[in-house]
Amino acid sequence: MIDDRALSRDVLAELAWDPSVTGTDLGVTSKDGIVTVTGHVTSFAQKHAVDAAARRVNGVKAIAEEISVELPFEHRRSDEDIAAAVVNRLDWDAAILPDTVTVQVQDGWVSLDGAVDWNFQKDAAALDVRSLLGVVGLSNRITIRPRANAHDIAEGIKGALGRSWFFDPKRVGVDVHGDRVRLTGSVHTEHARNLAAVTAWGSPGVAIVENDLAIA
Repeated sequence: MIDDRALSRDVLAELAWDPSVTGTDLGVTSKDGIVTVTGHVTSFAQKHAVDAAARRVNGVKAIAEEISVELPFEHRRSDEDIAAAVVNRLDWDAAILPDTVTVQVQDGWVSLDGAVDWNFQKDAAALDVRSLLGVVGLSNRITIRPRANAHDIAEGIKGALGRSWFFDPKRVGVDVHGDRVRLTGSVHTEHARNLAAVTAWGSPGVAIVENDLAIA
């Protein structure tokens, strides 16, 4: 198990290594694998990049994010301008069907509501928002429409895992309750663990994936 000081150093090194992270006023502490990142950045895209970089580090179990977005004067936009930009960006995204997502903006914080068929569409909407000037935060409240029963979801995920050479079907369990999927068992690498979650998200109707796979 990685000790707290070493984990903090590794996270700081990853933040310094990642070219998409340009914030310099960042601090990292850790306790029992729970990493706290503090400081400020100049855009919401930067804040997301910090979170993604920290989560890549081996030994990180969870992130306690205490990062504020402090926009430069020239990047500030009115809520009306941000809302218009979000709507325009969503309209141009082929992954998102028209009239499926609604947008609200308050003090630069964007809230997305609506329902889509696939999780990748929900993720695409968030990606569209993150890079826009003036955005300081995002609440992605888009839901996934139920499209299949639990048995069909479980069989579909098992089939997809079975087609991949990363997994031994006998070592991975798939439990489905409603729109919630729980992965159990073990895999050999962190990459395989993450790939299993991505595979589960690929099933229609899945709204929550609990990845309890161990690495062994």
